[in-house]
Amino acid sequence: MNILLSSGLIFSFIAIAVILFKWWDVKCIGVTPVNTLTFIAILFTSGLDVGLIMFPLTEFAGYANLVESPEYSFANPLAIEFGFWAFLIWGFYFLTCFYFCIIEPRVKFFEIPLVKLINNVVIIGTCAFTACLLLINLPWYMPQIGDGESVVPAFYLIVLASIALAVYSSSSMKLLRLLSLGSSILFIALIAIMWFRAFMMDNGNPADFLNKAGLIGEYFTNIHQFMLPLNDYHAFYLFWWFSWSIMIGQFTARFVSGIRTWQLLLAMVVLPSIAIGVWFTILYHYHVEGVQIAGFINALMIIVGILMVVNSLDSLIRLYTDNLNLTVERFGLVPYLIGNLVLMCALTLLFQLDFLRIEWVGALVIGLYFSCFGYIMLKKRTEVASIECPSKTNTFQLREVDATN
Repeated sequence: MNILLSSGLIFSFIAIAVILFKWWDVKCIGVTPVNTLTFIAILFTSGLDVGLIMFPLTEFAGYANLVESPEYSFANPLAIEFGFWAFLIWGFYFLTCFYFCIIEPRVKFFEIPLVKLINNVVIIGTCAFTACLLLINLPWYMPQIGDGESVVPAFYLIVLASIALAVYSSSSMKLLRLLSLGSSILFIALIAIMWFRAFMMDNGNPADFLNKAGLIGEYFTNIHQFMLPLNDYHAFYLFWWFSWSIMIGQFTARFVSGIRTWQLLLAMVVLPSIAIGVWFTILYHYHVEGVQIAGFINALMIIVGILMVVNSLDSLIRLYTDNLNLTVERFGLVPYLIGNLVLMCALTLLFQLDFLRIEWVGALVIGLYFSCFGYIMLKKRTEVASIECPSKTNTFQLREVDATN
């Protein structure tokens, strides 16, 4: 599996480099463009889930334990966590968003029936895994309810309610956008509250934040270390990101509002990484200093985490129901809600019982990457080669004029 994963990573990085070299100034516009702020909010809330809120505090200690995991010795735990979640891997989303916005309309690979079926199996499976992650991690943040070893009805009810809200939100594009903006604002508020508590109270100061944020620099000086899997846990993360990549690109490509390729790269790679870097720096300070997270802040973290799950699920449910024409317009609201709720709950339990694995879903996506490339090379090379940057076209026209004169 890791050979397939490494091949997929190398292919993706080469593809990103080719896009930036050949089409760096192409104007990208989706079928339902929104303003850039809304686009970034949809991207951020759709492209992340509860793991962003709940994983780091459970992982810093593991990355610092070099006796059991010496492969992490090249960087500090904050840089490792950042590397698992930010910058380079958001390039997958840029790659697929550009593809669905610019290349897929000419290629129509994902309209091939078998490809369409596999793509929607991936989307549905990843939806269920996202809900399963919430179920698995709730005990860490709510130990007063249960320890995760026994079946606790309250945890299942929280996940059920999250899935139900996501299904309902997916039935209305307007509600989906409002929820994305609302949860983004709430996440910013959470960052501000926790930052103030960490660096303006209890003898903290802003210089502490800057000093800890500087630790992320070890990621950029060792970025090559993250280009291939460090170990099985890193491989799990990478398969997870691959499993998201096609569907997030397919979904977000709808909302691109005419920005250039290089601007799309900034919006999809740099801006989310800044937000993630700030958030992880705050969490790392809490971890290192042993600052307790309880009461109101703990409740707010849980609420934001659940909303991120809802945002991720509603985007993906909307995507696969549109792709398969399982829409409200066709079946009505009640059958739409019941059908998707039953499907998501059943698959969530299969992941929770370990009958399904996200690595299998990620492997399917890598297979789609290579299949798409092969299809383009065999049948659609001319259509893709005809895509030109405006600046290159203008330069060519100017040369023609000069030659004529």
